[in-house]
Amino acid sequence: MKRALVSVSDKSGLIPFVQGLVDAGYEIISTGGTKKALEEAGLKPIGISEVTGFPEILDGRVKTLHPKVHGGLLAVRSNPDHMKQIQELGIDPIDMVVVNLYPFKQTVQKPGVSHEEIIENIDIGGPSMLRSASKNYQAVTVVCDPADYDVVLAEIKEKGDTTPETRERLAAKVFRTTAQYDAMIADYLTKKTGEEFPEKLTITFDKVQDLRYGENPHQKAAFYKGMKPQYSLANAKQLHGKELSYNNIQDGNAAIEILKEFAGQHAAVGLKHMNPCGIGLGNSIDEAWDKCFEADPVSIFGGIVAFNDEVNETTAEKLSKIFLEIIIAPSFSQDALDILTKKKNIRLMTLDVTQSVNNTFKYTNVNDGLLVQEMDTKQINKEDLRCVTNRKPTDEEMDQLLFAWKVVKHVKSNAIVLVKDNMTIGVGAGQMNRVGSAEIAIKEAGEKAKGSVMSSDAFFPFKDTVQTAIEAGVTAIIQPGGSIRDQESIDECNAHNIAMVFTGVRHFKH
Repeated sequence: MKRALVSVSDKSGLIPFVQGLVDAGYEIISTGGTKKALEEAGLKPIGISEVTGFPEILDGRVKTLHPKVHGGLLAVRSNPDHMKQIQELGIDPIDMVVVNLYPFKQTVQKPGVSHEEIIENIDIGGPSMLRSASKNYQAVTVVCDPADYDVVLAEIKEKGDTTPETRERLAAKVFRTTAQYDAMIADYLTKKTGEEFPEKLTITFDKVQDLRYGENPHQKAAFYKGMKPQYSLANAKQLHGKELSYNNIQDGNAAIEILKEFAGQHAAVGLKHMNPCGIGLGNSIDEAWDKCFEADPVSIFGGIVAFNDEVNETTAEKLSKIFLEIIIAPSFSQDALDILTKKKNIRLMTLDVTQSVNNTFKYTNVNDGLLVQEMDTKQINKEDLRCVTNRKPTDEEMDQLLFAWKVVKHVKSNAIVLVKDNMTIGVGAGQMNRVGSAEIAIKEAGEKAKGSVMSSDAFFPFKDTVQTAIEAGVTAIIQPGGSIRDQESIDECNAHNIAMVFTGVRHFKH
């Protein structure tokens, strides 16, 4: 008779699966709460203590860590010495392990959870059994995910046992599962001890979905989420439209990163190719959208739009008149949904913008390596600015400068942004020299550049960018400062009665 050892925290689908094993002639060994659940369902499992001859001890911390368990799992069936040894020691082979682990992830995420409770939810016996069974997958079937119950039962009913290919696939899944489990524990304890950049980095993600393709149709891709996806596109709910693409996710992520800068204000963000093409602030979401659209009505075509307040009927009517890939908002009124869902392919997504931002670090792949840095969350207030010119900004200019500064940190370097009347009017991104970015932003702004303010993500190495801004009619500039030629730019501003403030902070974005 084949034997299956069953010990699970997640009991979904357990009873019909175990009943199927019993019907197929399996003897069931079980522990603790799992044994009780099986008995309540009318099944008759053997207690683990009957197998080991030893009681469960230390409040259940030790029950399966025993040679009669691991010997029964690890004995190589084709090795005569192994089989002789376990026979002499009175150890019977175990042919299947059905184990899922203590809910460590869910425990860590519980509000107000104590350190002691978290530690008690570190599973020891479960991973040990899974690893032993997986090492011997040629003979032992190992099941760590209820999603695999049906496949395992179907093969046993059809073939009398699982296939070698299925056992190998399930073993690989186990090692992914235990690796993730250990990574989560390592992450928790590493953060608790204050290690920012440990000598070994273990991060883990769960797959959200396969994607149709990557950046281009010939590239395969998938979307994964981290351990605590809070203010994240991975935590958004899609209400309508076709599946997200790789590029959609990149752009959507960039859009909500910008949106978080404007908590407490009505804001609309338009984004294309991971750069903002229009950002508007208003007394209502409708006014914010009008400014966002007016900022660049050409580039917004086929773009991403994100709002930090409910999309209403009025705004939806305007949005429906242009082609957009995605609209992200905390909610949509029913009237707005009725209007926007008439467009078959547009993705409508809701995201709680009040959620905390938990992304402390940013990870960037390079060939055979990973760059890790803190997220750029540095905020600048009016009090942090240093005016370096004879003329100080007016109160209105100061408000616009601070707005422009929040935007420029999200534009690819070299970055120049022009702002006027609580809206972006020109964005210059990703050029090899700063004056080139300024010229693009000014050309985009056109006549609106007169009376606008300019922000730059890094200092001006020469006065040429300032000269270009003055010629366009810019009245105030915000930049980090710090160039050995700062005085040339300051003198140029003074000669034309332009206000300039230094932040002392750089915002490169590569």
